[in-house]
Amino acid sequence: MIIEGSAWMCSNTIGLSELKKDKKLFLRSNSYNNSELNDFHDQIFKQLFHFVLAEYTKAFGDPPCSFVWFVTGSAGRKEQGILSDQDHGIIYEVKDSSYKEYFLKFGEFLSDALDEIGYPYCEGNVMSSNFVWCKSLEEWKQQLQQWMEKENWESIRFLQIFYDSRKIFGEHEYVQELRNYIHAYCRLHPNLLKRFMNNVMRIKKGVGIFGQFFVERTGSHRGSIHLKHTMYLPYVNSIRLLAIKESIQRTSTIDRIQALRDMEIYDEWLKPYESSFNRILEYRIDLFREAKTYEDVHYLSINQLTKEQRQEIKTLMRNGIKLYHQVHRIIEKGC
Repeated sequence: MIIEGSAWMCSNTIGLSELKKDKKLFLRSNSYNNSELNDFHDQIFKQLFHFVLAEYTKAFGDPPCSFVWFVTGSAGRKEQGILSDQDHGIIYEVKDSSYKEYFLKFGEFLSDALDEIGYPYCEGNVMSSNFVWCKSLEEWKQQLQQWMEKENWESIRFLQIFYDSRKIFGEHEYVQELRNYIHAYCRLHPNLLKRFMNNVMRIKKGVGIFGQFFVERTGSHRGSIHLKHTMYLPYVNSIRLLAIKESIQRTSTIDRIQALRDMEIYDEWLKPYESSFNRILEYRIDLFREAKTYEDVHYLSINQLTKEQRQEIKTLMRNGIKLYHQVHRIIEKGC
């Protein structure tokens, strides 16, 4: 629900200019790992939020009730790359039409400010400026209930997106309460977990049985492999399924693996996958430091890889497929 034109009406944008400059300087430093990079993204989000809130309240008054601004997607999982788009929403406490107007407008300010400092608008419109992602706590429960009951692909996709939500500012209990709402429904309706699984069951293979890479055949990334789909998402989606099954609140894939490994049934067999996923996160940073656009960080030209890197990436891809099949069997057996 991005309005035509810009909702950013602040006359003084020095604060945003400084944040944009800080972001560029940090990314140029090339001296960070995944944890440091995502801590920096969080720091930028928090500074931007407080700046926008201060400017917004000058024009529209203080927030009318308690709320939380959360991020989701790779930001929610603390797995953002060097370039990242927006994925965020708002949960506010009290259902009221005037409150909805207040927070939706605030969401427009946040979305426009994020775009201004280099986080492009989400193509799927998962933003606080969209009424689907900006609701009262009661309305959110109704929305989740509808998504869980509907037998369509989009509803499950939205549930998965929400499941990765993490507070940046406000009442973190609201996010946890809604995630528990999903857990409770899954316990009563175990078939929902199979629907989650069916939503992500189509894995785009990046390597064949003879060790050949499956590269893009057409388009601007011809000759490249799609690392997001072939190497990264099989791990993310598989571990999320287990997290939902075991009612885990944590959002990052590594944190979810660690929480699962605290359970005896998962400890040993998940250990190598934890190492593999950490290596994938390293690759996502090391191989894309020169990326120019958000789309670039998803594709990798195999010509820029050493022989050793090619072999390791093939192994990581195969391990992701193996993990998915193991999780598939667990879900089928458990449901």
